[in-house]
Amino acid sequence: MITVVERNESIVESEQAPPGIDVTKPHPARRYDYWLGGKDNFEADRESAEMVAEAFPSIQFAALENRAFLRRAVTYLAQQAGVRQFLDLGAGLPTAGNVHEIAQDIAPESRIVYVDNDPIVLIHARTLLNSSPQGRTAYLEADVREPGRILTHPDLLATLDLTEPVALMLVAVMHFITDEHRPYEIVRELCEALPSGSYLVMTHATSDHLTAEDLAESDEANRRSGIPFRLRSTAEFSRFFDGLDVVPPGIGSIMSWRPESWKAHPRPEAVSMLGAVARVP
Repeated sequence: MITVVERNESIVESEQAPPGIDVTKPHPARRYDYWLGGKDNFEADRESAEMVAEAFPSIQFAALENRAFLRRAVTYLAQQAGVRQFLDLGAGLPTAGNVHEIAQDIAPESRIVYVDNDPIVLIHARTLLNSSPQGRTAYLEADVREPGRILTHPDLLATLDLTEPVALMLVAVMHFITDEHRPYEIVRELCEALPSGSYLVMTHATSDHLTAEDLAESDEANRRSGIPFRLRSTAEFSRFFDGLDVVPPGIGSIMSWRPESWKAHPRPEAVSMLGAVARVP
């Protein structure tokens, strides 16, 4: 997306938007791409990212740790829980260690459906569709706020068997769903459509470690960033798992969920991100 031209020993960047892409408004997928060090983002996304970073300086570290959590969760589900189907909502732009790459490395027959509402992700979907011969992947352009449309989409039904267990991935997604859009009802509707033995995987930005002053500053930064955002406490995050069997070690910092011992961090609260995996009983 970024063309770099060398001109008299200076670097000039010119951004050419694909047709149908509004680059004047920031988007969560492209902003996340920027924090992960990707190149598929635009000036509005970078400005929004920097506004958030002013109030939350460890945001890039949090984004990287969030991706590491996803890798550990998918590995657990494919390797230990025997899950062979994944529904990744808010998949974002392709990066190293996409869900199908992790799952199919363990079980090549795994099937994955990716969902996102940013048209630019569709342009790169060929990377997400690079399935193993034994498995299958699909990509849907849809919004998590429309669970009924996602669950009945012909491409989803052609890829996943909803009578068999599915891992529902909502990684760094639901904090973009503010209260007026019924976040708990959305997650409940999605989980109720899945059979027993399915799993819910979620991460979510939290306000647990913020003072009242810091929280006010964070809320203001998110407002100025142009992307709706809702920090939630551990108690609020835990409500998403009502009626589900939470997998040990339970609900807590993403850095504390089955970490590689050599990567253990002395201050997991530094990322201000909660995570958990739970089984549909």
